[in-house]
Amino acid sequence: MLSQAVREQIRNASDIVEVVGGYLPLKRAGANFVALCPFHKEKSPSFNVNPHKQIFHCFGCHKGGDVFGFVQAYENIGFMDAVRRLAERAGIKLEFEQGGEQEQARDLKSKLLQIHDALATRWQQVLANEAAGQVARDYLAQRGVSADAIKQFRLGAAPEAWDDTVNWATAKGFELPLVEQAGLIIRKEETGRYYDRFRGRLMFPICDELGRVVGFSGRILSGDEKTAKYVNSPETPIFRKSKVFFGLDKSKRAIGDAGFAIVCEGQLDLIACFSAGVQNLVAPQGTALTAEHTRILKRYTDEVVLCFDSDEAGQNAAVRSLDALLASGLAIRVAVVPAPHDPDSLIREQGVEAFRAVIARAEGFFDFYLNRLCRVHPADTDKGRLAILAGMAEAVQKTANAVLVATYAQKTALRLAVPPEAVRAEFKRAAGRPAPVAPGEEEMEIESSPLAPPKVHELQLLKLLFADEQLVRLAAANLDPSWIAHPTVRQVVQERLAADAHDAWQGVAAFLDELADDAARQLVAEVAISGRPIPSPAQQLNDILLRLRNQAWEQEIAALTQRAVQPDTPDEERLELLRRQQELNRLKRLPLAHSVPLDGSQTAPDPEAQPF
Repeated sequence: MLSQAVREQIRNASDIVEVVGGYLPLKRAGANFVALCPFHKEKSPSFNVNPHKQIFHCFGCHKGGDVFGFVQAYENIGFMDAVRRLAERAGIKLEFEQGGEQEQARDLKSKLLQIHDALATRWQQVLANEAAGQVARDYLAQRGVSADAIKQFRLGAAPEAWDDTVNWATAKGFELPLVEQAGLIIRKEETGRYYDRFRGRLMFPICDELGRVVGFSGRILSGDEKTAKYVNSPETPIFRKSKVFFGLDKSKRAIGDAGFAIVCEGQLDLIACFSAGVQNLVAPQGTALTAEHTRILKRYTDEVVLCFDSDEAGQNAAVRSLDALLASGLAIRVAVVPAPHDPDSLIREQGVEAFRAVIARAEGFFDFYLNRLCRVHPADTDKGRLAILAGMAEAVQKTANAVLVATYAQKTALRLAVPPEAVRAEFKRAAGRPAPVAPGEEEMEIESSPLAPPKVHELQLLKLLFADEQLVRLAAANLDPSWIAHPTVRQVVQERLAADAHDAWQGVAAFLDELADDAARQLVAEVAISGRPIPSPAQQLNDILLRLRNQAWEQEIAALTQRAVQPDTPDEERLELLRRQQELNRLKRLPLAHSVPLDGSQTAPDPEAQPF
């Protein structure tokens, strides 16, 4: 748990105009700053930042919040990651209320990140300036990697020596057991001496989503067939191969803009595409996608295009990715780069438009898989037909989607030249459960209709409560929250009144931080973002409270009337219902219990005007 004092210290040190201005070009517009919204496409700016209240809101997509919420939304990260990023920006050391093992783990990760960043800088210098980097420089030039790309991806070169990293770490004052724990050097059991893990390789720093170096991938340049082409960092406290993509820190905004992510095999493929202008790419460390990988991608997009090599290994990798992708709910397409090319060589020889065309032609996964099965197994033999049928049955049944099963039963039947009913029956048998019924043959579940927007007077009540603290106290004296129809407005009003009653009000930004519901945060940001003065706020509050009160009483009167006219209502109860009706009609003509004068000062309550 982060201490509240440090949380507020970070907020106070992170002016939202400066923070947002680091991401977007802001322009002054009255009391606010405006920009084109980064969360949806628009031609005129509807994204507003209020420096006084330290909040943002977009009137187009309705996203809003405080400075923590903006960094979370823009970077697609969790709350604590946003806190850490803002703390680093402000030079504030984080203090947590819990210590012990958690604090030690955080300290270890911090040290490992420091070592990785420093070593990445060291290898950058070797590549740029030292003789030991000449082979790597020649290789990158041959592959057409530009100086800008080398700098952007922090490419480096590890010298061909057994102790270069060991000597560097010792000179920098890093403890060798800690550098070993980082996976950068290895301890020889027989002698206890350390030697370098990466030697004579082109080095690719692997970054987390925040752009911090957490590991390395090294490509051999000597051509030694006995040596692994790539060596990657081992699993460490800061690096899990199954949870990290190469390039995601740089491509996540482009993925959101494009609406889909391209998953390719290698670092150089990604760098070539990125440099050519296709930037919505990521590359897993290895060709297989894991469930953790797909959960990460799901935060940024709903569609993935697999772009693995056209050889057998690459195509098998695409097939192995199916289970993880389906479990995440991601839509899947497969792009096949024509042999003998990979994305890098295709762009170098035919230009980036040729690669864009390959991506545009990417077919749905099951179309790709059916075509692949038909290439591998001859459809004109019984053995081949059975293999195709079994492969498609196994794949499509994993979706548990009746429409997809029916669609690909039809397509498989066409390829095998057999009736669709026969394929559906085989799909059913393979699944070991009843075949999904076709669309329209089963009763569809009716989705609940979305919540209607709040009434104008309820929104205006919220504006008043976030504009003047004196009005909050008067509202608390007169308002029964049950009078408010919209549940989100009612929730916000209750929490706003509670914050004032407990002397816990610290401003709109802090209030937003405490709200657990996204809809509530967006609603508060929308009503509080305007810096314009509200004319006659006390009179408006008085009118709104009267309207809410009287509407609530009118609804009660209607319910009383309905009960009173029921034949089974006893006479004694009917008389009591009529007396209550008359009392409510009388009370409707009275002012509020605590009047709201134009000067905003509170007057003594009217003894006859009771709010309840």
